[in-house]
Amino acid sequence: MSKGRKTTFEERVAIVSFCIEHDRDYIGTVREYGVSYEQIYSWVRKYEQGGADALIDRRGKRKPKPAWEELTETERLQAENRLLKAEIEELKLANRLLKKVREQEGSW
Repeated sequence: MSKGRKTTFEERVAIVSFCIEHDRDYIGTVREYGVSYEQIYSWVRKYEQGGADALIDRRGKRKPKPAWEELTETERLQAENRLLKAEIEELKLANRLLKKVREQEGSW
């Protein structure tokens, strides 16, 4: 029995595809990819039930509660104001950088 290993989403899709293409040869897939029989069997089952998206590892990723639901109207407007001010500062910085680049180009 092969010990499992960490895999990426792309690897899981490739492993499942290989297994299905080879008439569900789980043992051959274990030998080819070095992943446990149980894991391959589980991925094939998930793939059949939910497609490739079912192979995405969602462990430890809880759906966050939207932050705006916890804020009052005033807090929400203050947060939006801070974001807009930060965006303005970023644009000002980009504008200054662009002016410096143009000055340097003009001095050549």
